[in-house]
Amino acid sequence: MQEWEQEEPLIIERGKGPYLIDMEGKRFLDGTSSIWVNLHGHRHSALDRAIKQQLDKVAHSTLFGLSNPPAIQLARALIRIVPKGLTRVFYSDNGSTAVEVALKMAVQYWQQRRPETGPKHTFLHLKLAYHGDTIGAVSVGNIELFHSRFKSLLFPTVEADPPYCYRCPLRMTYPSCQMACLDPIERIIKERHRELAGFIIEPLVQAAAGMLTSPSGYLRRIRELCTKYNVLLIADEVATGFGRTGKMFACQHEGVTPDLMAISKGLTGGYIPLAATLTTDEIYKAFLGKYEDFKTFFHGHSYTGNPLGCAVALANLEVFKKEKTLARLQPKIKTMARLLHPLWQLPHVGDIRQRGFIAAIELVEDKKTRKPYPLEVRMGHRVTQEARRHGLLLRPLGHIMVLLPPLSTDASTLARMIAILHRAIATVTGSPSLTSA
Repeated sequence: MQEWEQEEPLIIERGKGPYLIDMEGKRFLDGTSSIWVNLHGHRHSALDRAIKQQLDKVAHSTLFGLSNPPAIQLARALIRIVPKGLTRVFYSDNGSTAVEVALKMAVQYWQQRRPETGPKHTFLHLKLAYHGDTIGAVSVGNIELFHSRFKSLLFPTVEADPPYCYRCPLRMTYPSCQMACLDPIERIIKERHRELAGFIIEPLVQAAAGMLTSPSGYLRRIRELCTKYNVLLIADEVATGFGRTGKMFACQHEGVTPDLMAISKGLTGGYIPLAATLTTDEIYKAFLGKYEDFKTFFHGHSYTGNPLGCAVALANLEVFKKEKTLARLQPKIKTMARLLHPLWQLPHVGDIRQRGFIAAIELVEDKKTRKPYPLEVRMGHRVTQEARRHGLLLRPLGHIMVLLPPLSTDASTLARMIAILHRAIATVTGSPSLTSA
């Protein structure tokens, strides 16, 4: 914070397409989709129009005992596009709270639907996981830098090593390892399934951990283990949902239907905070009963089902259909891979990870030994500052550079983003640079 106070602030006043514009009129490419939320570019006419039209009707009306047309229509629309079997929608306001909802639903489900199993109130999660900043979400997270100061507030959980192939905790190499990192997970589930209410996972990509990509088949195997041992699978699709991985939801790459799924970020196309937790009829029925049974899910938010948010979310889904966003994204995913390939030649680029339109470049002090830069060197921050000087806004994860453009970014703009990033890394790490950006 002290260093942040000393830096010249950048105040964004406007946006258009892939650009953000500051108060002096300088244009910057939005290389992180304004922290992973923007999909179709800033000031998309259809999304602007949806909010304005809804504002002429009502800005907000509670969902406590009431409803509103956009909330109803959005729930129906979501059920049509999420993994088959997710048929119930519970609204909240951001990714952290969508995760909190899923955790609490899981615990209450086991109490009310399957009391014969005994108390199941513990959660399994991966190390380096990030599921949000509220206390329940932090409890199932494991990024020491973010979470260590709050350990006294957290509930106990069970952890397992993630599939971090570049820094494999088992010191093995993919694919010859045959995903050996799943073996300890199976042992944990087998031994502790009677107490595990759920296994929460970011499918395919552990985002805040550094965009760690899991091997093909890993998620499907997790689903099989949860089914076999009667543990709920909770998919945190807050960062991976809405096209980021190349399909609408990451789970769909491996034909997986989780028992609970949290979504937010791209839900409204980057316009208004809104979130939802989706679940199955089986879980929903656990909350039905007589009034005096008090099986109700006692959880709610003032802005649950906000009509403005739901209206723009509906427009967002309509843009996906009309503009064939997912189909048009496929060649751009291949273009991203091709444009990123030259960065492997930089002496301080240790790893490049890509899944869909998500990319991460891990910078290392020593490429041969994979020795990371000390945090105090602030290598990621320095590269970010250099990229900003050339018109690209980024937000690093420590020494890992993340590129996550709006899905609408065209090939030439993507090329410019990656050229600037290449140049910034080369300049700051002292490597040979491109001649132009």
